[in-house]
Amino acid sequence: MAEATRNDEIIRTVSSLPPGELAAFLAVSEHGGFRAASRMLGQTPSALSHAVAGLERRLKVKLFHRSTRNVSLTEPGRRLAQRLMPALSEIGLAVEELHEQSTSLSGLIRINCDANAAEQVLMPLLTRFMKLQPTMRFEIRSEGRLVDIAEGGYDCGVRAAELVPDEMVAIAIGPDQQHIVVASPAYLDGAPAIKIPSDLSLHQCVQLRMASGSIYRWEFQRRGEDVVVTTPGNLVVDQSRLLLAAALDGIGLAYVTRWMAADALANGKLQQVLDDWTPPYPGLCLYYPRHRHFGSGMRAFLNFLKAEGSLRAAP
Repeated sequence: MAEATRNDEIIRTVSSLPPGELAAFLAVSEHGGFRAASRMLGQTPSALSHAVAGLERRLKVKLFHRSTRNVSLTEPGRRLAQRLMPALSEIGLAVEELHEQSTSLSGLIRINCDANAAEQVLMPLLTRFMKLQPTMRFEIRSEGRLVDIAEGGYDCGVRAAELVPDEMVAIAIGPDQQHIVVASPAYLDGAPAIKIPSDLSLHQCVQLRMASGSIYRWEFQRRGEDVVVTTPGNLVVDQSRLLLAAALDGIGLAYVTRWMAADALANGKLQQVLDDWTPPYPGLCLYYPRHRHFGSGMRAFLNFLKAEGSLRAAP
């Protein structure tokens, strides 16, 4: 009887709170700000701010510290979020299980990634999944700079393993990567020998300007020795494909992925140098926030990627 009475009290308390205010509070607490939460809910930051303020008035407690630059949970707000999130997740799972029994998977998954990663690994996986689940929708935003996927309103991101933030869950989705130094036979004919990375100072090297504005420095490793080289060159580009094109035209040396140069190496249009200084390194990962609640479509996509990884790893 006591437990039933307590449950009745909880139901009366929760039912007295407008669901929009609770949803606004949970979205802002999960995404760390009103702007990011507004993109997720499809509301304006001002509307979310008013909703949270209304909840604070009803509960007679301050839930967020607000400043012009930052929004953070107060201690009471943190405790409330910790209590509500597991319950919300369970409700969502229960509703989705009912929904999945009568309908096919649906929904939109937004992915932020590097353009080369999308072309090399993500698109082949994604198209295979979409053939299995034709009602699913995807939107891919490819850009060079590393973004906060939660702040940007993305469900997940795809980057090199070394670039994935520590607080994210990561799934390996591709083979090891390898950056190599290549040039056309015409460029190498009669050019100074290239035996060690410091020999690059005698050559024209096609430069890559990063999204941050800096020029990428070429990285080498051999028998535990790491070398980073600032290379000379008269041409600067901002896309890896342009590096390859310049090398094919005999402009100079280029530092590109083996995957990108594979065809040109196979047909002899490019040659590799410094082979023993460019070993493979861990490849691409799809990553997402550790405590994000996902719908059935996203969960199915993640399970598909994990299964694909297991198949690749099998002997």
